[in-house]
Amino acid sequence: MDELKTIAALFDFDGVIMDTEGQYTVFWDEQGRKYLNVADFGTQIKGQTLGQIYDKHFAGMHDAQQQIRLELDAFEGNMVFEYIPGAEAFLADLRSNGVKIAMVTSSNEKKMGNVYRSHPRLSEKFDRIITADLFTHSKPNPECFLLGMNLFGATAGNTFVFEDSFHGLQAGMSSGATVIGLATTNTREAIAAKAHFIIDDFTGMNFHKLMSLL
Repeated sequence: MDELKTIAALFDFDGVIMDTEGQYTVFWDEQGRKYLNVADFGTQIKGQTLGQIYDKHFAGMHDAQQQIRLELDAFEGNMVFEYIPGAEAFLADLRSNGVKIAMVTSSNEKKMGNVYRSHPRLSEKFDRIITADLFTHSKPNPECFLLGMNLFGATAGNTFVFEDSFHGLQAGMSSGATVIGLATTNTREAIAAKAHFIIDDFTGMNFHKLMSLL
């Protein structure tokens, strides 16, 4: 890595910054049972946007799509947003060492508004927050991460991506960045071949440990 160039760290949100995936699993398991007669539906759609879920599983089911959207809005309005262990300290350490930090999420601005009500100072921890409203192609397409690199003037060789879902990990790898997978949503074994490095959470992580991975 060329140390004279900008170093960027791009973080997914759900399952990476905040421990929310278990809550979403409960919601989507219910939708799977209600509309598709499918058990464990929540595990099948992790890392996918609402549009991707509709296109693949609810195509042509317009009434169901509308009802799910209403229920999801209500559900997200009452979610509990708790940081993944070590996340806050790690973000602060990266910033103190001059790393450019972005949140890169498939969430939309309405969902993020719920997050900001719970954590009013969350946005201060990042240089940029890139939501689904700012890019055209969702993960596993790497567009969102390439956008983050471009905004910071960073190259793939100077960028770290932190992800937990299969689609997110694939997007990170396709971007050319160094990908660090979090075993928060899927097991270490499940994501072993989908990232360059795997961590359980951010406990003990800091700038110097991150740089040692290169």
